[in-house]
Amino acid sequence: MNDKARGPATTSARVVVGVDGSSQSIAALRRASEMALESNADLEVVTSWSYPALLSTYDLGFAPNFQEIAESEQAKALATVFGENLPDWVHPLIVEGNAAHQLVERSRGAQLLVVGSRGLGGFKGLLLGSVSSECAAHVKSPVLVMREVED
Repeated sequence: MNDKARGPATTSARVVVGVDGSSQSIAALRRASEMALESNADLEVVTSWSYPALLSTYDLGFAPNFQEIAESEQAKALATVFGENLPDWVHPLIVEGNAAHQLVERSRGAQLLVVGSRGLGGFKGLLLGSVSSECAAHVKSPVLVMREVED
């Protein structure tokens, strides 16, 4: 990423981006970081996790640590885009709950929400994933839905 010299945001301007580790979310993170730089805004990088709906209380003892997986995926995505040194205007956030709901809530008051068109879940044939379509339908700020850009 081209890291222009800049200080912390002088306003409360904020760009929010959803990251789940998918190639689409990496593209969203790249574009969101460019837009935050251009507008001298802070970048809030949101990764959410939740327990699968069908996971029983018994299964929780054998389930992977979903929060650790989310943290790991976010850390890899941040390293891919920013390298080892995270700029001070980038704020990673791990939240528990439905991804679309969390992104809609976090984007309140933001100047922009950026999401990938498809993430790691569900139906690969969809042109627009459930999280991105739900965000586009419910968010109060502008939304940019990124597709992975092929070189």
